[in-house]
Amino acid sequence: MAAPPPNLVPVAYQGGSPSVPDWLNKGDNAWQMISATLVGLQSVPGLVILYGSIVKKKWAVNSAFMAFYAFAAVVICWVVWAYKMSFGDKLLPFWGKAGPALGQKFLIKQAALPETTQFYDNGDVETAMATPLYPMASMVWFQCVFAAITLILLAGSVLGRMNFKAWMAFVPLWLTFSYTVGAFSLWGGGFLFHWGVMDYSGGYVIHLSSGIAGLTTAFWVGPRSSKDRERFPPNNVLLMLAGAGLLWMGWAGFNGGDPYTANIDSSMAVLNTNICAATSLLVWTWLDVIFFKKPSVIGAVQGMITGLVCITPGAGLVQGWAAIIMGILSGSVPWFTMMIVHKRWTLLQKIDDTLGVFHTHAVAGLLGGVLTGLFAEPELCALFLPVTKSRGGVYGGSGGIQILKQLVGGAFIIGWNVVVTSIICVVINFVIPLRMSEEQLLIGDDAVHGEEAYALWGDGEKYDVTKHGDITEHHMETRTSTGATQVM
Repeated sequence: MAAPPPNLVPVAYQGGSPSVPDWLNKGDNAWQMISATLVGLQSVPGLVILYGSIVKKKWAVNSAFMAFYAFAAVVICWVVWAYKMSFGDKLLPFWGKAGPALGQKFLIKQAALPETTQFYDNGDVETAMATPLYPMASMVWFQCVFAAITLILLAGSVLGRMNFKAWMAFVPLWLTFSYTVGAFSLWGGGFLFHWGVMDYSGGYVIHLSSGIAGLTTAFWVGPRSSKDRERFPPNNVLLMLAGAGLLWMGWAGFNGGDPYTANIDSSMAVLNTNICAATSLLVWTWLDVIFFKKPSVIGAVQGMITGLVCITPGAGLVQGWAAIIMGILSGSVPWFTMMIVHKRWTLLQKIDDTLGVFHTHAVAGLLGGVLTGLFAEPELCALFLPVTKSRGGVYGGSGGIQILKQLVGGAFIIGWNVVVTSIICVVINFVIPLRMSEEQLLIGDDAVHGEEAYALWGDGEKYDVTKHGDITEHHMETRTSTGATQVM
């Protein structure tokens, strides 16, 4: 069949047309959109499922909904003002100017991060501005899902007692005054970016910030009820693993999309991510077996997460052997802080960090940042970083200075998040109580949302015949049930 005349082909498919400009690389654009989708799936449904399953039954709905709500809220705040605060024109050395990312003229032009041009001391250009070969719309969405998952990770510290209305206020405030600062400083062309601090895909911007801010928020909100702290079993271990699996596989987009192109460095980042995560999971499990005599499934998930977090700041900057070493350390150092230090440090005992986000994200993120400063390979650095001749400590030269830079970058993120998160919590508490009422803490989902996760009873709540049915009928079902699924 003969090809139709050119004028009959829709403009969307014509090369050199307004919809397919000369600068557009369809492969890069496809990978960036896929990566963004993978990162989005880590949150919705990944962490929604993980959070809804890893908590006790009476908090399943509330925990899942905190994640679900945060994702939606961040999307709107991001496109209305926060994207340009993170990746737009400079307002301060650590902050961009707020503005909308909604207009057609802005979104369909070639992506560009205006403050990323790197200069030598004499004023000559060292590295040109970052201009990926796809439209701004792809960049805005890719960075949006990173911002969203950061708030959702933070939520893990305050599950089971934070007032949902306070959470609704917290999300836009923390995104605006904390996340955008870290993103601009390290990624968008801020002072840490130009100084050469390495954060390939968010070890500091996302994980260190969420871990420190989560711990700080947990301090201001206060602990769960005493009964919940004493006994807080997962309500569905298998679904928890499903959520964890989505988190793991989604990390291919998390780290593989951050070169802003489908290049060889992206491939290195994806492979290193899986090497480190697998190593860390194995080490954490071995430590559980050695010291507690049982391989914990929750422990394996924690080890997987610490491995993913640790490799993130250096995913495309280190060699495979370094990824294994980082996995060994990410499976052991956070294990030690969670299982040993936490139980002996009075301050950590008083602060109720529900899912241990401080250990899995703050400790692992800072560890990964420092190890990146140690193991960053010069040739891989040249493929990605704006500061030429960057290298890790083991490669000599200026590598020793890099470790110092990594420590300073981490200290800035820690300090900013402790102060700003505290201010946000205090301000919100003047208007909305940060903590649920005692009645809500006792009852859980039904009191907070009027909904329950499962049509089951027996999680310690009072039996209510109007809600759970006639107990005689229940006992009759118990007697007549047979087989592997009988009610016990």
